[in-house]
Amino acid sequence: MQDIAEQLQAWHAAGRAFAVATVVGVSGSAPRDPGAALAVDSEGEAIGSVSGGCVEGAVYELCQAAILSGEPVLERFGYSDEDAFAVGLTCGGILDVFVQPIVPGADPGLDAGIAYIASGTPVALARIVDGPAALLGATVAVTADTHHGALSPAPSTVAPLERAVVAEARAMLDAGRTGRLVLGLDGRPCDDSDQGTVTVFVESYVPAPRMIVFGAIDFAAAVVRIGKFLGYRVTVCDARPVFATARRFPDADEVVVDWPHRYLDSQLDRIDGRTVLCVLTHDAKFDIPLLERALRLPVGYVGAMGSRKTHLDRNTRLREVGLTGAEIARLRSPIGLDLGARTPEETAVSVAAEIVAHRRGGSCLPLSAGDGPIHHDLARPAETPAPATAEARVSVHAA
Repeated sequence: MQDIAEQLQAWHAAGRAFAVATVVGVSGSAPRDPGAALAVDSEGEAIGSVSGGCVEGAVYELCQAAILSGEPVLERFGYSDEDAFAVGLTCGGILDVFVQPIVPGADPGLDAGIAYIASGTPVALARIVDGPAALLGATVAVTADTHHGALSPAPSTVAPLERAVVAEARAMLDAGRTGRLVLGLDGRPCDDSDQGTVTVFVESYVPAPRMIVFGAIDFAAAVVRIGKFLGYRVTVCDARPVFATARRFPDADEVVVDWPHRYLDSQLDRIDGRTVLCVLTHDAKFDIPLLERALRLPVGYVGAMGSRKTHLDRNTRLREVGLTGAEIARLRSPIGLDLGARTPEETAVSVAAEIVAHRRGGSCLPLSAGDGPIHHDLARPAETPAPATAEARVSVHAA
């Protein structure tokens, strides 16, 4: 929903009703991850995507029906061998899609959630997507220190459940995670097969992950561009003011003139496990103090540019300043995958490919060389969420 938040906020501000279809469960091979969303407004305009095209038409119709009925619905889409032209996923996977109608001003949880997402404020949107009909679609928007909305018009009837949902959603927000919770009506964790449960889908919306590029060289400009393309908030840092200018790096979110290690020290409260550090200076007086700190921080990726000779010399210097073998092993050096890259743009593709592979658990082999799953990073269960009760209005398409 974050990708389409600006348009949703515009519809919301205009008082226009709309419906949002969200991928809340995935099994097997599927084109989009949980959290992918498509929205349709009361005038028929559509934004976003839930499947990259496989089932968009059917989901569009579900959104229009939800706007008219005012009722949420959970639908399952899967591939059918009997009818290759049936609504389904030709990739063989299964998607569970929750469609929720939204009327501005009618639901404090959704109203607050959309406002938080549009403003960039970290928020977890927790919605009941399966369970008793009276609770279906109930939403709470949870921030680090408060929450908005309720799971029932009579809060006392679901107080333990609501407390559990808020607590779990806040923990998931802190970790930047999106996923499902199955809870009993008393708030206890349960199994999908248990009776009297609700399934809560929690979407965490946090600021874009950071990429910090150290070294204002020509290759850095290309890395900045591809970092932005990948969705990072990109900072360029260099101690040389003649090179570290906004004019040279127009695509960067910010350009900082400072010694790299000193700037990194000032950012400790703004980096996390998603942060990417690209060290392109390949100059020991900048690299060693920076990497001594970087390799001891809980960031997602640290890569450094340089030749094989530079790499070996750098490792020796890092050992001399006290880094352990395990800490040095975290360094991706020379930075990037072996694509035979020459130009700055080709090198940036090489760097980006390694970052994605490291983040997603890719093998870095050609897809044609294997026969296993294409997506490595999703710990998808063998089974999908059990179809809900009839009162929750769940139907199965070509499953």
